[in-house]
Amino acid sequence: MTISSYITIPNALSASRIVFLPLLYVFALSRMEIPFVIAYALIGATDCLDGIAARRLNQRSAFGKTLDSIADLPFYISSAFFMAWLHMQYLKPNMLLLYIMFGSLGLSFVVSAIRCGKPILMHTFLLKLVAVLVYLGIILSSFVDTTILVAMILAMYILGFIEEILICLVHGDVDPDSPSIFRVRPKTKRT
Repeated sequence: MTISSYITIPNALSASRIVFLPLLYVFALSRMEIPFVIAYALIGATDCLDGIAARRLNQRSAFGKTLDSIADLPFYISSAFFMAWLHMQYLKPNMLLLYIMFGSLGLSFVVSAIRCGKPILMHTFLLKLVAVLVYLGIILSSFVDTTILVAMILAMYILGFIEEILICLVHGDVDPDSPSIFRVRPKTKRT
Protein backbone atom coordinates (compact mmCIF):
# COMPACT_ATOMS: atom_id res chain seq x y z
CA MET A 1 0.00 0.00 0.00
CA THR A 2 1.43 3.37 -1.02
CA ILE A 3 1.44 6.45 1.16
CA SER A 4 -1.01 8.17 -1.20
CA SER A 5 -3.57 5.45 -0.50
CA TYR A 6 -3.60 6.59 3.14
CA ILE A 7 -4.13 10.24 2.20
CA THR A 8 -7.83 10.26 1.41
CA ILE A 9 -10.67 12.67 2.10
CA PRO A 10 -12.27 10.37 4.72
CA ASN A 11 -8.93 9.90 6.51
CA ALA A 12 -8.29 13.67 6.43
CA LEU A 13 -11.72 14.26 7.99
CA SER A 14 -11.00 11.71 10.74
CA ALA A 15 -7.54 13.17 11.40
CA SER A 16 -8.98 16.69 11.55
CA ARG A 17 -10.97 15.64 14.64
CA ILE A 18 -7.68 14.96 16.42
CA VAL A 19 -5.83 17.98 15.01
CA PHE A 20 -8.53 20.53 15.90
CA LEU A 21 -9.48 19.07 19.29
CA PRO A 22 -7.06 21.42 21.13
CA LEU A 23 -8.97 24.38 19.65
CA LEU A 24 -12.07 23.19 21.47
CA TYR A 25 -10.11 23.16 24.73
CA VAL A 26 -8.95 26.74 24.12
CA PHE A 27 -12.53 27.91 23.57
CA ALA A 28 -13.95 25.88 26.48
CA LEU A 29 -11.27 26.84 29.00
CA SER A 30 -11.63 30.50 27.97
CA ARG A 31 -15.40 30.14 28.39
CA MET A 32 -15.91 31.36 24.83
CA GLU A 33 -19.16 29.46 24.51
CA ILE A 34 -20.41 30.60 21.08
CA PRO A 35 -17.06 29.98 19.30
CA PHE A 36 -16.89 26.66 21.19
CA VAL A 37 -20.36 25.58 20.01
CA ILE A 38 -19.61 26.55 16.39
CA ALA A 39 -16.22 24.78 16.40
CA TYR A 40 -17.65 21.74 18.21
CA ALA A 41 -20.47 21.47 15.65
CA LEU A 42 -18.03 21.65 12.73
CA ILE A 43 -15.40 19.32 14.20
CA GLY A 44 -18.01 16.84 15.44
CA ALA A 45 -19.66 16.74 12.01
CA THR A 46 -16.50 15.08 10.66
CA ASP A 47 -17.47 11.92 12.58
CA CYS A 48 -20.44 11.51 10.25
CA LEU A 49 -18.86 12.98 7.13
CA ASP A 50 -15.79 10.69 7.14
CA GLY A 51 -17.98 7.58 6.88
CA ILE A 52 -20.21 9.10 4.19
CA ALA A 53 -17.15 10.17 2.18
CA ALA A 54 -15.53 6.74 2.54
CA ARG A 55 -18.63 4.99 1.19
CA ARG A 56 -19.44 7.49 -1.58
CA LEU A 57 -15.85 7.82 -2.80
CA ASN A 58 -15.20 4.09 -2.41
CA GLN A 59 -12.31 4.84 -0.05
CA ARG A 60 -13.15 2.45 2.79
CA SER A 61 -10.09 0.85 4.36
CA ALA A 62 -8.96 -0.92 7.50
CA PHE A 63 -6.64 2.02 8.18
CA GLY A 64 -9.53 4.47 7.82
CA LYS A 65 -11.71 2.43 10.15
CA THR A 66 -8.93 2.37 12.75
CA LEU A 67 -8.21 6.09 12.34
CA ASP A 68 -11.92 6.87 12.80
CA SER A 69 -11.98 4.88 16.06
CA ILE A 70 -8.77 6.55 17.25
CA ALA A 71 -10.24 10.00 16.50
CA ASP A 72 -13.56 9.13 18.17
CA LEU A 73 -12.09 8.22 21.54
CA PRO A 74 -10.43 11.54 22.45
CA PHE A 75 -13.28 13.52 20.89
CA TYR A 76 -16.03 11.82 22.87
CA ILE A 77 -14.04 11.59 26.11
CA SER A 78 -13.26 15.29 25.69
CA SER A 79 -16.98 15.86 25.23
CA ALA A 80 -17.47 14.61 28.79
CA PHE A 81 -14.87 17.15 29.95
CA PHE A 82 -16.55 19.94 27.97
CA MET A 83 -19.90 19.04 29.50
CA ALA A 84 -18.38 19.12 32.99
CA TRP A 85 -16.50 22.35 32.39
CA LEU A 86 -19.23 24.30 30.61
CA HIS A 87 -22.45 22.71 31.92
CA MET A 88 -21.77 20.95 35.22
CA GLN A 89 -25.31 21.78 36.36
CA TYR A 90 -26.66 19.20 33.86
CA LEU A 91 -24.00 16.60 34.58
CA LYS A 92 -23.92 16.80 38.39
CA PRO A 93 -27.25 14.96 38.94
CA ASN A 94 -25.92 12.18 36.68
CA MET A 95 -22.49 11.56 38.22
CA LEU A 96 -23.23 7.97 39.26
CA LEU A 97 -24.25 7.12 35.68
CA LEU A 98 -21.10 8.86 34.42
CA TYR A 99 -18.86 6.73 36.66
CA ILE A 100 -20.69 3.54 35.61
CA MET A 101 -20.35 4.57 31.95
CA PHE A 102 -16.58 5.10 32.22
CA GLY A 103 -16.27 1.83 34.14
CA SER A 104 -18.16 -0.05 31.43
CA LEU A 105 -16.00 1.60 28.75
CA GLY A 106 -12.86 0.49 30.60
CA LEU A 107 -14.25 -3.01 31.06
CA SER A 108 -15.07 -3.23 27.34
CA PHE A 109 -11.43 -2.39 26.55
CA VAL A 110 -10.15 -5.01 29.01
CA VAL A 111 -12.52 -7.73 27.74
CA SER A 112 -11.78 -7.02 24.07
CA ALA A 113 -8.02 -6.88 24.75
CA ILE A 114 -8.12 -10.26 26.50
CA ARG A 115 -10.59 -11.94 24.14
CA CYS A 116 -9.48 -10.39 20.83
CA GLY A 117 -5.86 -9.52 21.50
CA LYS A 118 -6.46 -5.76 21.26
CA PRO A 119 -8.89 -3.16 22.59
CA ILE A 120 -11.78 -2.72 20.18
CA LEU A 121 -14.21 0.16 19.79
CA MET A 122 -17.36 -1.14 18.14
CA HIS A 123 -19.59 0.96 15.89
CA THR A 124 -22.88 -0.73 16.73
CA PHE A 125 -26.15 0.99 15.90
CA LEU A 126 -26.67 1.85 19.58
CA LEU A 127 -23.21 3.37 20.01
CA LYS A 128 -23.59 5.37 16.77
CA LEU A 129 -26.94 6.67 17.99
CA VAL A 130 -25.42 7.67 21.34
CA ALA A 131 -22.56 9.46 19.57
CA VAL A 132 -25.11 11.56 17.68
CA LEU A 133 -26.96 12.30 20.93
CA VAL A 134 -23.71 13.33 22.67
CA TYR A 135 -22.92 15.64 19.77
CA LEU A 136 -26.39 17.21 19.88
CA GLY A 137 -26.43 17.25 23.69
CA ILE A 138 -23.22 19.27 23.95
CA ILE A 139 -24.59 21.81 21.47
CA LEU A 140 -28.07 21.95 23.05
CA SER A 141 -26.62 22.37 26.55
CA SER A 142 -25.60 25.90 25.63
CA PHE A 143 -29.25 26.78 25.07
CA VAL A 144 -31.53 24.48 27.13
CA ASP A 145 -31.51 22.26 30.24
CA THR A 146 -30.21 18.84 29.14
CA THR A 147 -30.16 17.03 32.49
CA ILE A 148 -32.62 14.34 31.34
CA LEU A 149 -30.92 14.00 27.95
CA VAL A 150 -27.56 13.50 29.71
CA ALA A 151 -29.07 10.72 31.86
CA MET A 152 -30.49 9.03 28.73
CA ILE A 153 -27.15 9.32 26.92
CA LEU A 154 -25.20 7.82 29.82
CA ALA A 155 -27.69 4.95 30.24
CA MET A 156 -27.54 4.23 26.50
CA TYR A 157 -23.73 4.29 26.57
CA ILE A 158 -23.73 1.78 29.42
CA LEU A 159 -26.04 -0.51 27.41
CA GLY A 160 -23.87 -0.03 24.32
CA PHE A 161 -20.68 -0.97 26.16
CA ILE A 162 -22.39 -3.99 27.72
CA GLU A 163 -23.44 -5.03 24.20
CA GLU A 164 -19.83 -4.55 23.05
CA ILE A 165 -18.57 -6.72 25.93
CA LEU A 166 -21.10 -9.46 25.11
CA ILE A 167 -20.16 -9.38 21.41
CA CYS A 168 -16.48 -9.89 22.33
CA LEU A 169 -17.25 -12.63 24.85
CA VAL A 170 -19.62 -14.56 22.58
CA HIS A 171 -18.12 -13.96 19.14
CA GLY A 172 -14.50 -12.92 19.68
CA ASP A 173 -12.78 -10.70 17.12
CA VAL A 174 -15.47 -9.44 14.74
CA ASP A 175 -16.01 -6.57 12.31
CA PRO A 176 -16.16 -3.43 14.51
CA ASP A 177 -18.97 -2.16 12.26
CA SER A 178 -21.28 -5.01 13.27
CA PRO A 179 -24.72 -3.40 13.73
CA SER A 180 -25.65 -5.22 16.95
CA ILE A 181 -25.22 -8.36 19.00
CA PHE A 182 -28.06 -9.80 16.91
CA ARG A 183 -26.27 -9.08 13.61
CA VAL A 184 -22.57 -9.67 14.18
CA ARG A 185 -20.40 -9.58 11.08
CA PRO A 186 -17.28 -11.72 10.84
CA LYS A 187 -14.02 -9.83 10.62
CA THR A 188 -13.04 -9.19 7.01
CA LYS A 189 -9.71 -8.23 5.54
CA ARG A 190 -9.83 -4.78 3.95
CA THR A 191 -7.00 -2.78 2.52
